[in-house]
Amino acid sequence: MADVTVSQFADVLKVPVDRLLVQLEQAGITVSGADAKISDDAKMELLTHLRRSHGSGAETAAPNKITLKRKTQTELKMASTQGRARTVNVEVRVKRTYVKRDVLEEQNRAQLEQADQKRKEIEAAQQFEADKVEAERREQERLDLENLRRLEDEQQRVRQAEESRRALEQRERDDADRTRRAPDAKGAQEPARAETRVEPRKPETRVEHKKPETRTAAEPRGEQNTRYGRQELHVTGGDAARFKKKKVRMRGRPSTPEGEQKHGFEMPTAPMKREVAVSETITVAELAQRMAVKATEVIKSLMGLGVMATINQSLDQDTAVLVIEEMGHEAKLVKDNEIEEDIQGVVTDEDVALEPRPPVVTVMGHVDHGKTSLLDYIRRTKVAAGEAGGITQHIGAYHVETPRGVVTFLDTPGHAAFTAMRARGAKATDVVVLVVAADDGVMPQTIEAAQQARAAGVPIVVAVNKIDKPDADSERVRVELSKHEVVSEEWGGSDIFVQVSAKTGQGIDQLLEAILLQAELLELKAPRDGLASGVVIESSMEKGRGAVATVLVKRGTLKLGDPILVGQQFGRVRAMFDETGKAVKEALPSMPVVVLGLTGAPNAGDDLLVVESDRKAREIALHRQSRHRDTRVAGRAPATAEDVFSQMEDAKISIIPVLIKTDVQGSAEALRQALDKLSTDEVQVKVLGSNVGGITASDIQQAASSKARVIGFNVRADSGAREAMKDTGVEVRYYSIIYEAIDDVRAIMSGMLAPEIKETIVGVAQVRDVFRSSKFGVVAGCLIMEGTVKRNNPIRVLRDSVVIFEGALESLRRFKDDVNEVRAGTECGIGVKNYQDVRAGDQIECFSRVEVARTI
Repeated sequence: MADVTVSQFADVLKVPVDRLLVQLEQAGITVSGADAKISDDAKMELLTHLRRSHGSGAETAAPNKITLKRKTQTELKMASTQGRARTVNVEVRVKRTYVKRDVLEEQNRAQLEQADQKRKEIEAAQQFEADKVEAERREQERLDLENLRRLEDEQQRVRQAEESRRALEQRERDDADRTRRAPDAKGAQEPARAETRVEPRKPETRVEHKKPETRTAAEPRGEQNTRYGRQELHVTGGDAARFKKKKVRMRGRPSTPEGEQKHGFEMPTAPMKREVAVSETITVAELAQRMAVKATEVIKSLMGLGVMATINQSLDQDTAVLVIEEMGHEAKLVKDNEIEEDIQGVVTDEDVALEPRPPVVTVMGHVDHGKTSLLDYIRRTKVAAGEAGGITQHIGAYHVETPRGVVTFLDTPGHAAFTAMRARGAKATDVVVLVVAADDGVMPQTIEAAQQARAAGVPIVVAVNKIDKPDADSERVRVELSKHEVVSEEWGGSDIFVQVSAKTGQGIDQLLEAILLQAELLELKAPRDGLASGVVIESSMEKGRGAVATVLVKRGTLKLGDPILVGQQFGRVRAMFDETGKAVKEALPSMPVVVLGLTGAPNAGDDLLVVESDRKAREIALHRQSRHRDTRVAGRAPATAEDVFSQMEDAKISIIPVLIKTDVQGSAEALRQALDKLSTDEVQVKVLGSNVGGITASDIQQAASSKARVIGFNVRADSGAREAMKDTGVEVRYYSIIYEAIDDVRAIMSGMLAPEIKETIVGVAQVRDVFRSSKFGVVAGCLIMEGTVKRNNPIRVLRDSVVIFEGALESLRRFKDDVNEVRAGTECGIGVKNYQDVRAGDQIECFSRVEVARTI
């Protein structure tokens, strides 16, 4: 911006020159007067000073709370003892403090964190006490076990000593008997028998097996703490069982086998950790079964994660993994598409013979730059004349035999709504021809097409079209494209630039030579034998023909009768046609054909694969449909608290439901994406469905149930649909140009926007003096400084440029007359309604509110 004088700058800022000079002086900027010039640096310095002084600088912090004080005065009349009324002035002062919401939230967050920390400390203390009690119990059990073992050892030593003593006594008695029998055998027999009768008594045997301590000491070992807190008897084959078995033997009962002393219900010492297999989608019931837990436990875990689900709800893989890890198990990810592996078998380029194939060339560029006209000249037909509005709105594939070789051309639309179409064309091509009008230059879709070609890694041939026009400037195109990394070979780049004219045919031969030169450098080859594969360029539903798909063969040979699999659709090749409608029996690599025989219209961009049998094609297609349905259901399964609040917010948003029917799949995709981009925070476009084919009665019924509009793009309603339209009153609009449909929906959305309220200051009055009236109360004597003060307009009372009251006028008088308006330079009396604190020096601002329609 050039330097301007101070007076000119003040006029731009709408401030008095004197005030601007004072502000410049305060900012430290020296100027000689109103005619002095001020530079851009001085303006920035002034702006910085004003921001700092008004509190918008980085060093100024906003207050956390604001305290407002309001004072009102009223008068009361009270009767006195002398019989005369007395006036008492009553002043009411109100003080209110407003705290910043962020401060309150921070305080609440701190309180919650403090409470959470206190709860954790209490839980830790309780856990410490529980661990301490458990440790004391285990220590007591260990001491009891040691005492029991010590008692058993002591009893064993006593038994051994007693047995040794008895054995010694027995030997002594035997020696004494032998000594007595030696001199007198007869006299010695009687004492020996007497000793034999006394010997079997053995009273110590009963005392030896009583052991009352064995039963009491074994009980603490058998009790275990369960997970629910109660005490259960843990039966084991320990010392107590050994002593009990000895006691039974002493009573003469038969002994039990050793194997029957053990029981098999010992409590596990650690929780079971399982490896749970998880596919892309899984139901809650199946997940609970694989973890060997109840479904209610899984639902509780999901609720802890903020997900509301039922027992039959499908979960996605990520949510299932979180639940498995939350419950202490290990997740194992498995693939659902094992059935799709090696659909055509593992075939490498070494196994088949590769032969040269024609190049696939995609023509891209901005709308109305002559892409279709250029291709039309090459094909010697009039394709552009048949396009609605003179623009291409779907991808066209053409197999062209030129004098310099066979080339397959893909014509893409240039409108901004067809971004996805251009991206698919760039991925399915070998060479990109970027068409740029010499008189128009580089446009947004030109830049987008160049970026998509670079992302796909294909060479670019720039065709500078409309070179025959007087205002053509090819050098401008080179300069503008060089800014986006498209540099011509003459400037040291790798891109070929050719100047052409679709009208006169100038440069067409050079363009074909450049395309074929790029193809030779790429050495394009593909096998002709084996199962064919390709990509869907476009698809549609036609009456009498069913699903129709335009396919570009990439490898192999597509023949009549081949079982094919295309995305979620399957079928058999019933018929094939070239771009002219001529029936063909086979399609070689790089050849586009129209295929009939699919069960439904596939999506543009889906891969076409020839499989071994119809059964395999059906099986894989049904598997893909089921997986897509489960994934869609799992994607919208979780219902969190955020979803509830978002639904409450959506209830305040105006929604326009729309049902789209188009002639081809690509147009449906482009129109749906374009309408979705129109949605705002206040008005949203909700596309209920976008399908190909004519409008049927079922479409009208669906639109009637949802109160939706039906958009027919290059399609019409059948007789049944027209009857349903009369009965239901559904609105159907037909379009043949995409931007007309987008503009109509935008106009509908603009009509649903709430109008914008704009305020305009009508007049400003300066309060010179204040009078009191018994009829009107406080009356301000004012001088109208600007504009006109009108009686019926709202007003504001300003004091020191701060609004202190907003309301309406009670009265507006000029001398003794009530008037409706008072113009600038005139004095008047103003009474403010419901406000008595008007002071001299205040300003009364009169304004008006106007509703302005908003647009999208």
